[in-house]
Order: sequence, then C-alpha cells, then structure tokens
Amino acid sequence: MRAFVALTLCAGSLAACSQAPSQPKSSETPDAASEVSSVTVVPVKSDTLSTHVSLPGQFLPFESVDLYAKIPAFIEAIPVDRGSRVRAGQVLVRLSAPEIAAQQAQAAATYRAASAKFSSDNATYERLANAAKTPGIVAENDVNVARQLAAASAAQAQSAEAGMRSARQLTSYLTIRAPFDGVITARNLHPGAIAGPSGAPILQLAKADKLRLAVAIPANDIQAATVGSPITFTSPTAPGKTFPATIARMAQAVDPRTRTMTIEADVPSSNELVAGGFVSVNWPITRSYPTLRVPPSAIANDQQRQFVIKVANGKAKWVDVTTGLNADGLVEVFGDLKPGDLVADHGTDALRDGSPVKAKRKPPEAQGGKS
Repeated sequence: MRAFVALTLCAGSLAACSQAPSQPKSSETPDAASEVSSVTVVPVKSDTLSTHVSLPGQFLPFESVDLYAKIPAFIEAIPVDRGSRVRAGQVLVRLSAPEIAAQQAQAAATYRAASAKFSSDNATYERLANAAKTPGIVAENDVNVARQLAAASAAQAQSAEAGMRSARQLTSYLTIRAPFDGVITARNLHPGAIAGPSGAPILQLAKADKLRLAVAIPANDIQAATVGSPITFTSPTAPGKTFPATIARMAQAVDPRTRTMTIEADVPSSNELVAGGFVSVNWPITRSYPTLRVPPSAIANDQQRQFVIKVANGKAKWVDVTTGLNADGLVEVFGDLKPGDLVADHGTDALRDGSPVKAKRKPPEAQGGKS
C-alpha cells in the first residue's frame, strides 16, 4: 500500500511538471495573433492639374548654309573671314580653274562654226527654193535635200549654243556669292587650297539678326502648344532675367525615337542670346480632365512593380500605379484608385499585401498640395 501511494504521488508530480511550461505559451498566442500595424494614411486627391515645367531649349541660326565649290577648283581669294558681316550677292570666294576657260573657248568656237555652216546651208536652200518657182530650172529632189541639210545645220548650231551656255555657267561657278544677309561663322579653307563639292565647306554663313528657339516637347505635354501662344525662357548668359517669346512653328508630328514634338519660336539675336546657346523654357501644362494625386512618399517600388498601399476594411492592399507630373508637393498616379481612397503616407514593401493595419489620419496641413 505504501509503495502504491508513493507511486501515485510521483506520477502526479510528473504530470504537474509537464503541464507547467505550457501555460505561458498559451497565454502568448492571442497577443501575437492580435498584433496590428498602425499606418499613417492620406486621402487620394482629385483636381485639374495646372503647372509649369522647365524644358531645355537651344538657339539655332534662323538661316544657315555651308558654302562649297560646285566644281573642283583652286581658291584664288577669300575677301571675308570669320565674323564678317556680308550682304546678299556679295562676293565671298573667287576660284580659279584654267580648264574651264579652255572649255568655254572651245564651246564658243564650236558654236561659231556651226552657226556659219547653218548660214551657208540655209542660204543654199533659199536659192534653190526660189529657183524652183520656175518650172524645169531645179529638180524638186535637190530642193528637199537642201532643206534637210539646212535643218540639220540649224540643230547643230542650237546644240553648239547650248554647249556654249553650259561652259559660261561653269565659269560662273568660279565666283561664290552670299545667298542672304548674314555673318560668316566659320572659314575652313584658304587661298591656294583646292575646293570641290565634297569635303569641308569653304565658309559657313548664318543669318545674324534672328534666331530659332527650338524646344522638344514631350508628347504627353504638347496639349498647350499652339502657334501664337506666348512662352518665357531664361538663359545662363543673363542670370535673373526672363525673356518672352511666341510659338511660331510646330512640327505637327511626334518623333518616334524621342516621343517629342519640336516647336520653334523666333527670337531677336543679341549679345546675350546667340546661336548655339542653351536656355530653360518655362513650359505650361494644363490637364483638360481631373487626375488623382498623392504625396511622392506614398509611391513604393519593390524592383518588380510600382504601387501605393491602399488601406480599406483594416487591410493593406497593393495597387499598381503609373506616375505622371510632380507639382505642388503631389504626384499624379494612374491606377485602380478613386478620389478619397486612403493610402499609406509612406509606401514600403515591408508592409505586405493583405496585412492587417490600423489607419491613422495625417493632419490636413501636413498632407501637401494646394489647400
């Protein structure tokens, strides 16, 4: 009996020892299951965006041309140099090509010979034609032969005259004149060098009093571009100064390589604004429809997708979005959202999709954007 009681007490002690550690574990499980993240949220705003962005622009000469020799020739003289202001028709380059003068002399001699032959053959035909008016004096076949010879001589004379005009035209190529008023911006060759239609141009001429301001506008932001619309720009050559301009031309087509459309404005040239200079154009952007916007900090990225974390019914939901313009402290978002939806103010992939969350509103004055 004593052995039985001792065995019973030992078994009870072992049972008590085996149950003791399990009590703390069961008491911790409900706390872990009920843990909920607290997330600061902001509402998705909807408004019609109206802002400005800075776009790079470049000044181009209003007119610019590279001047080449039309035929191979030696440069005899260049009476102008870089920076020279010239008028339309002014002589810029004189070339020398002795073979051209020889060709012109030969063409003139050929024309004179052909013209003399035509005069002789035509005179013979006229005499025979007059004699043939009297029956039996000249055979009709002789008159026909003379007429054909005169016609052939006339064609040869016309051909020789065309050759002489061609030789004169080649001679005119030995003088290069300015096609418009402007300034010489480059001089690449000097007297004694051989020039031709290939290789480096002899001179470069650009219109000096007016510039083209060329700006590449992204295809998504071209809605505000119309001919006659005013724009403004700033130049690093004139710090603190803003210049006005008016859109004069539009490409009317988007470049498929850059997805931009080029617009141009005419700007007077000055010491501050010169061809080749870069400027910053203040480009207006106005949406014709309302868009949704959130703080930039709400945009999250896990290297595979870009999303915001929408908070609804105590759950976090990842919503894929694409972004647009950033203005007034908010960025445009396009995705499965609607105005008033609550999203995490600080998006992060650490807050997993479907996690239980407790939303905490951010004060309106700290949400950014226009009040």
